Amino acid sequence: MDHYAVLGVSSQATPMEIKAAYRALVKRHHPDAGGEDQQRILELNAAWEVLRDGERRRRYDAESGGARGAGGSTTCAPPRRSTSGASDQELLGWLQQVYAPIDRLLGQVINPFPAALKALSADPYDDRLMEAFCQFLEQSRARVDRVDSLFRSRACPSTAQGVGLSLYHCFGQVQDALAELERYTMGYVDSYLRDGREMLREAQRRRDRLHEERRRLEV
Repeated sequence: MDHYAVLGVSSQATPMEIKAAYRALVKRHHPDAGGEDQQRILELNAAWEVLRDGERRRRYDAESGGARGAGGSTTCAPPRRSTSGASDQELLGWLQQVYAPIDRLLGQVINPFPAALKALSADPYDDRLMEAFCQFLEQSRARVDRVDSLFRSRACPSTAQGVGLSLYHCFGQVQDALAELERYTMGYVDSYLRDGREMLREAQRRRDRLHEERRRLEV
């Protein structure tokens, strides 16, 4: 199967062009929109799963003679542990320069989500509403990228390892949620939306527990 032909794009297509083509075709052929060709949906999903991922697209291009690759994605790493004993000043610096801005950024993703989802639920097939939801996801992704940079910027003091690990898990939960929600915008598969929503709810619970852990640190 020629994945580029399935989506109606050339092997030189940019990731954004591929994304736009997939969204348009899935919207046209989805059963909720009157489409009845299940095989077509399967082909579209198969093509998207390969071409949306930078590494899989490069392998596909190499095997099929395609000419273009695409950028991959990054994931966060667990907190680095400080190799020396952490002083109160080191702990305070980490809390102020890493934990506090990360917590604020995560809140800026988690807290507005219910309103963004409610707005979309009025009509997920309305292009204007979907575009607004996608803009929310793009802004959230930018915030998560900033979280990743902050998290890597400074080793977690040994006295805050519990908080650092909890922060890492909360961050990862938000990352995974955004990935599921983006998949929903591409194919209107309700399970992606449901999973993304539940992941963000779990992220909120983790963030609440993080606040408790933070208060137990004596700084």
